[in-house]
Amino acid sequence: MDNLEKQLICPICLEMFTKPVVILPCQHNLCRKCANDVFQASNPYLPTRSGSLTSGGRFRCPSCRHEVVLDRHGVYGLQRNLLVENIIDMFKQESGSGKPAPAKSEETPMCDVHEDEKINIFCVTHGVPTCSMCKVFGAHKDCEVAPITSIYQTKKTELGDGIAMMVGHNDRMQGIISQLEEACRAIEENGRRQKTLVCEKFDHLYSLLEEKKREMSQKVTAEQEEKVNYIRGLTRKYGDHLDESCKVVEMGIQTMEESEMALFLQNTKPLLKKIADAATTAHLDKVERGYESMEHYAVEFKKEREALRSLDFAQDDEDEDDEEDEDAEAGAKEGEGAPAVSATSVQIGSSPSVAKSAAST
Repeated sequence: MDNLEKQLICPICLEMFTKPVVILPCQHNLCRKCANDVFQASNPYLPTRSGSLTSGGRFRCPSCRHEVVLDRHGVYGLQRNLLVENIIDMFKQESGSGKPAPAKSEETPMCDVHEDEKINIFCVTHGVPTCSMCKVFGAHKDCEVAPITSIYQTKKTELGDGIAMMVGHNDRMQGIISQLEEACRAIEENGRRQKTLVCEKFDHLYSLLEEKKREMSQKVTAEQEEKVNYIRGLTRKYGDHLDESCKVVEMGIQTMEESEMALFLQNTKPLLKKIADAATTAHLDKVERGYESMEHYAVEFKKEREALRSLDFAQDDEDEDDEEDEDAEAGAKEGEGAPAVSATSVQIGSSPSVAKSAAST
């Protein structure tokens, strides 16, 4: 019976499934309320009506991380698992008809100062559990105290909300990592495409262009490698942050399983701080729009043979005006009666410095 009961525990609330029980496409089960909580945490900006979601969205199964895509009915469009509900009914009937199970002897923590006194109250002033003697005669006699049971329920609810928030936060982190990986692939593809275009143009020129071709191709490669290395480094940072977040979630789930209230409260305060620290991505950079583009290395050769020695990437307007003046003077010296050579400019795309967004959210 104990093994059966473990199979009927919801991975979110860590209690026995409550009706209705919904079955996910990955065949894992959740209480509908817990599924709705996870869904709302993963989709905080979707409109709601009467407290329930009414539009489609997605979230990840807390057991296997499989992505669950919902239709316009939201969580209420998931199929109920009637088999599990029937098993729960039979289990409760068997448990009620059998002999009452002997109460488990749980060790209650004792006060460090008054060794014969159990920890049975909570000091609100210092945020620690303590005993009645400490309140009457000890270090907490002037402090505000509260029943340990009420504080236990409050902190357990707060930790449960924090875990649900972290599940949604981790889903968003996974989405950011996927976008970064896609940006990395786009940079590599764009870099390869732009280098191919550059090479196609240079292949029609004489050996004088070979050195220029190599120089310009190296510039494209250098920016490509710099951007790819930056994106990969940023991906590793987000991956490390996601790993830490997952560890915090695991610690939270383990703490939720702690049945002893005093031990639970002793572990809750540092754990909630870890959750707050893990929930922020302010220290992680964001990639600005169009960062993966490499199209500023487009090439277009239109200058005459005499101008090939001055080929380079596009310069500032003042530099271009100086070059046009020099080309006009050179054309005038070629002699009268000869066909005029058009001094069309060579445009090889602008080469702006690599833009990295250091802004934080």
